[in-house]
Amino acid sequence: MRVTTAQLPPMQESADRIFVTPHAVIMLDGASAFVPVPVPASDYADHLGRLIAADLTTDPAADLTDVLAEAIRSTATHFDLRAGESPSSTVTIARERDEHLDLLLLGDNYVILPGGEVLTDDRMDRLDLEPRRRYRERLAAGHGFDDEHRRLLRELQTQQARYRNRAGGYWIAETDPAAARHAIKSLKPVSRSRWAILSTDGAYDSLKHLAVIDWDKYSAADARQLHGLVDRCQQWERETDPEGQVHPRAKRHDDKTLAAIKFD
Repeated sequence: MRVTTAQLPPMQESADRIFVTPHAVIMLDGASAFVPVPVPASDYADHLGRLIAADLTTDPAADLTDVLAEAIRSTATHFDLRAGESPSSTVTIARERDEHLDLLLLGDNYVILPGGEVLTDDRMDRLDLEPRRRYRERLAAGHGFDDEHRRLLRELQTQQARYRNRAGGYWIAETDPAAARHAIKSLKPVSRSRWAILSTDGAYDSLKHLAVIDWDKYSAADARQLHGLVDRCQQWERETDPEGQVHPRAKRHDDKTLAAIKFD
């Protein structure tokens, strides 16, 4: 398993995290906080990811759900967090095991596979909450990232907290280890999935608005080529869509992370 990664901005300035073990890639996207939380999302995602990576290094065949559940429990205890008032993070794990690609997704990262298959967890977006609809409508109408936009984001996160980690809502890494049991899982034979690309939503959503991406080509990308791809996303946002009219989004520039996995 060969892995290439790219981030923008660099990890020390980002809430995205990526960890690579001999047999696994772990990608996390700490949620931007528009309402106060006791710990930065970057610190939460970093601690959570390091625990997952350590467990999968010690026991490469460990059950992914159990590993994630224990990491959530330990991270919540470490930071003394309370449900509904805490930072949260997406988690995607891609592991090579017994000639299979073992996938786990919790939250809206993306996994792109050969043949155009794309896996994600869109349960939070499916809530279709009114503040989300409203901020996207305002951006499309040309109002930009103004004070009202930021107010709507605060209201959106307040409403989302009511649906977090409960039936009929959505599931995310926060304080409840049971969220791991609701992750989306998939098992693919490596013989039919010779590569996979992992992406946070900040990169994937912007890439959709660029020229068609040859994912098969980028599955074998080196670091320079993969960094060039996230640079293109940032440039497109800056030069073509600075006010979010074409691609309505929470922030002018979200953190962007990609990981390309190639199996020999």
